[in-house]
Amino acid sequence: MAKEVKTNAMRILDKNKVAYEMILYECDEFIDGLHTLEKTGAPAAQSFKTLVAQGKSGEYYVFVIPVAQEVQLKLAARAVGEKSVEMIHVKDINKITGYVRGGCSPLGMKKQYKTVIQKNALDFDEIYVSGGRLGATIKLSPKDLSRVTGAVFEDLTGQNG
Repeated sequence: MAKEVKTNAMRILDKNKVAYEMILYECDEFIDGLHTLEKTGAPAAQSFKTLVAQGKSGEYYVFVIPVAQEVQLKLAARAVGEKSVEMIHVKDINKITGYVRGGCSPLGMKKQYKTVIQKNALDFDEIYVSGGRLGATIKLSPKDLSRVTGAVFEDLTGQNG
């Protein structure tokens, strides 16, 4: 098998000397985060998806929430100091982040946007996030993810945290 190609997310973690585990799985097309859990065996409670929204100001924001939950836009807006935020269109993900749907990592986007992680991530020593491409998941400490992305922890879902 060919040498594994590093994603931007992995390069950033390596550069910042952050310990992480890469989990690779077969994935021809992205279905949803719950389908990814079945492939990786990652616990649902520790698995987080990366969402990108745009505020009324025009700024983009990254929200990292448990894969089985939905972001509450009012809570998300409050967390970033906006009057309101709305999710970006799927067709704009690559243009804004440099990633494809299902492979969008909070690490290594084209620009470092203000990032907020659902605060219950702190309940775990390690969480799982996208590795920056389809078929790749990264397991790492939520505190390390916060440190590298400059993220804060807030309640984004109104559930467990």
